[in-house]
Amino acid sequence: MKKYYWPLIISISLALGVLLGGFVVSASQKGRSGFYTNHNKLKLNRLLDFIEQEYVDNVNTDSIVDKTVSTILEQLDPHSIYIAKNDMQSVTESMKGSFVGIGVQYYFYKDSIAVIKEIANGPAMKAGVKAGDRILKADDITLFGKNISTDTIAAVLRGAENTDVVLSIYRKTTGKTFDIVVNRQPIPIKSVDVAIKLEDGKGYIKINRFASTTYNEFRVALEKLVAADISGLVLDLRDNGGGYMDQAIKMLDDLLDKGLVVVKTINKGGQETVNKSRGNGIFTEKPLYVLIDENSASASEIIAGAIQDNDRGVIVGRRSFGKGLVQRELMLGDGSAIRLTTARYYTPSGRSIQKSYSNGIKSYNDDFKSRYEHGELYAADSIKVADSLQFKTLKGKIVYGGGGIVPDLFVPIAEKHGEENTIMLMRSNIVNYFVFGEIDKDRNKFTSMKQAEVFAYVQNSDKVYKGFIKHLEASNLFFKLDSKKELIKRYLAAEFINQLYGPNEYYTWLMKTDPMIIAIDKKK
Repeated sequence: MKKYYWPLIISISLALGVLLGGFVVSASQKGRSGFYTNHNKLKLNRLLDFIEQEYVDNVNTDSIVDKTVSTILEQLDPHSIYIAKNDMQSVTESMKGSFVGIGVQYYFYKDSIAVIKEIANGPAMKAGVKAGDRILKADDITLFGKNISTDTIAAVLRGAENTDVVLSIYRKTTGKTFDIVVNRQPIPIKSVDVAIKLEDGKGYIKINRFASTTYNEFRVALEKLVAADISGLVLDLRDNGGGYMDQAIKMLDDLLDKGLVVVKTINKGGQETVNKSRGNGIFTEKPLYVLIDENSASASEIIAGAIQDNDRGVIVGRRSFGKGLVQRELMLGDGSAIRLTTARYYTPSGRSIQKSYSNGIKSYNDDFKSRYEHGELYAADSIKVADSLQFKTLKGKIVYGGGGIVPDLFVPIAEKHGEENTIMLMRSNIVNYFVFGEIDKDRNKFTSMKQAEVFAYVQNSDKVYKGFIKHLEASNLFFKLDSKKELIKRYLAAEFINQLYGPNEYYTWLMKTDPMIIAIDKKK
């Protein structure tokens, strides 16, 4: 393993491993009475008073409190976290599944806001904004130049529902500048990325997180695929860090027969809550495959565990993250909140899949590196399981607790050692940025091409590949990638299709060469 790859591996894996939590419920915090609790509160209050009144320099005690709360929670477990007031809006929007805005995906490209895509049927699309447009101003507020902050951009493009914003647009394809009035509306933040029918007849649904809208999105997607007479279903939970537990439970209702245990939770007082499927499922008989990897956590593991323990389907991929803790969101009264672990959850067979955090948060977060070094990402027989934590599924198959869901069908992270670094690179934003720039050079040409022509344009020559290498070098990224040229071309072609045609076409192309999809087909 070359040293210059490690920063990329670690940064990407840790970013993907930042989990939303398994069960989040807003509630007011109720204190417990008692001498020691009150004494500790008094001690902290006095300390803050002394600092404010007596300390030699002026100090921002708000920041001290924030750090203190975070430090206290770090002593508990890796998933009890503090959410500062300034972060609550974005966190809430993500879990709520929507925000109010104009409905575009954009980059700050070079020195201006460049529209990558318009949200389908969103306010910007209806007003006439197109991919490739530059947004120069919003209500006379300049949005180009090196010093424009992301906060400024968000502040002017978002706003109250049904309010208008006047956008000054430069359209590169025509060389014209003009104004467009856009009425701000709720914009969905989708948790179901795509729902398509694959070439072999199976349905495919990709879910990126479990927000408050996830089940409704999933149900609509599943109904569409069932109506298309799919022969089976692939549920892709790779890189899905979790979210609301109730959404996962509702999804399992559609996949399991009535009366089967879905998940159990046990709180501090030992109270056990058992959730069972209610029997209103619309996909309970045909083959089911659940894709997981080392970044599938929390609610994703609840689904994988329930499907595996009830012998409903095949779990495909690599051992999941290993998060079996339940969080509750508690507001602190000033707009900030904590997510406090209040229970543990168990799969239907009684497994706890929470991996150990006894060696501290750093060791916990370095688990990806540890798995790589022990060869687990490449070989199923390198997966560490505790024989003392054996459990049985409904049909008697042996499964293990103590650190994630072990798949029924193992698929390595890459075909060859070192290839995983290239895959991670090709899934990063640097690829999206490069492809946008290539399309932007002659958008009219690319929009007139068919998908097969776009794919051939990238695959059949080294022009785009060499341009990408130069782009990396301009960003001070120097990798020896010629041996991975065909892999890189495949991802570049897919991103061209993504930006020109959308997620359905993008995933259709990717699934043709996806190792987990290929492994399922070979198993048959």
